[in-house]
Amino acid sequence: MRLGLALGYWGRGPDPGHLDLVRTAEELGYDSVWTSESWGSDAFTPLTWFAAHTRRIRLGTAIAQMAARSPTTTAMHALTLDHLSGGRMMLGLGLSGPQVVEGWYGRPFPRSPLTATREYVDVVRQVLRREGPVEAAGRFHAHPYRGEDGTGLGKALKPITHPLRADLPVLLGAEGPKNVAQTVRIADGWLPLYWSPARTDAYGAALAGVPEGFMVAPMARAQVCDDVTEGLLPVKAMLGFYIGGMGHSTRNFHADLMARMGYEAEARRVQELFAQGRREEAVRAVPDAFADEISLVGPRGRIAERLQEWRKGPVTDVLLLSPDPGTLRTLAKLNS
Repeated sequence: MRLGLALGYWGRGPDPGHLDLVRTAEELGYDSVWTSESWGSDAFTPLTWFAAHTRRIRLGTAIAQMAARSPTTTAMHALTLDHLSGGRMMLGLGLSGPQVVEGWYGRPFPRSPLTATREYVDVVRQVLRREGPVEAAGRFHAHPYRGEDGTGLGKALKPITHPLRADLPVLLGAEGPKNVAQTVRIADGWLPLYWSPARTDAYGAALAGVPEGFMVAPMARAQVCDDVTEGLLPVKAMLGFYIGGMGHSTRNFHADLMARMGYEAEARRVQELFAQGRREEAVRAVPDAFADEISLVGPRGRIAERLQEWRKGPVTDVLLLSPDPGTLRTLAKLNS
């Protein structure tokens, strides 16, 4: 099981400690570093900066949001960074949800998310293979565009730049069982939002028949500490925001996933409190048990035992959310 470093997205501004953290992870033998985006910083620019200051560590987006760019634009970002980094790029994509897609990107959220995702990945792969001009008669992604509001003058084009790798890995962030099952069919890996080694049934039979080499790479908060309850506070804060604030009360994929994982009443309570502006109460309402299941927090021995459970399942990579170099060092030793 490989280790990766997950840095997420920026808050008010860039974290001045991130580059040192990436260098430390590379020195410790971490396989990858991952960046994200929401409605602030983008996912690709920080990776370019890290690529310029490292030599080996692989570079992934977890995730780049599909609504932010056309699939050809995303493929351009990926092939460019793959060249600049010497073939270290991994493209993690996600559809996000209606609140972000329509509220931030000003785009309609697709009524058929599975179809939209499948079409997007197909176009990206066409660009990376560069076998001919990109052509797609999709419902959501058409190349050339032939809509009634267009000119009809579009021409199918092939990328000028030759991609470094036609098989650049494409991973998907997926939460619903049908979406996960499609991910297994069309992608090179899956980026679970929450992963509990004890609740793999939350995804039904979606993971059956995973092909060899397929990546299952969940994020997990990691913190070596004596007080587990205190160490879980950042996990609960993250969950409170995702479950309560990232999505509409009637359509929140993150809350729905928590419900499928056995915490339906608690998820709805967090949503309710967050909607009322009672954010601190919403964070406190996140069950410690759920936060603990999906993270690696506590004394060294406890984390070592938990890692054994993570190794038993389909997980190939654990992407650690930790700003603490000491924790990264401990995890590297425990995983060696």
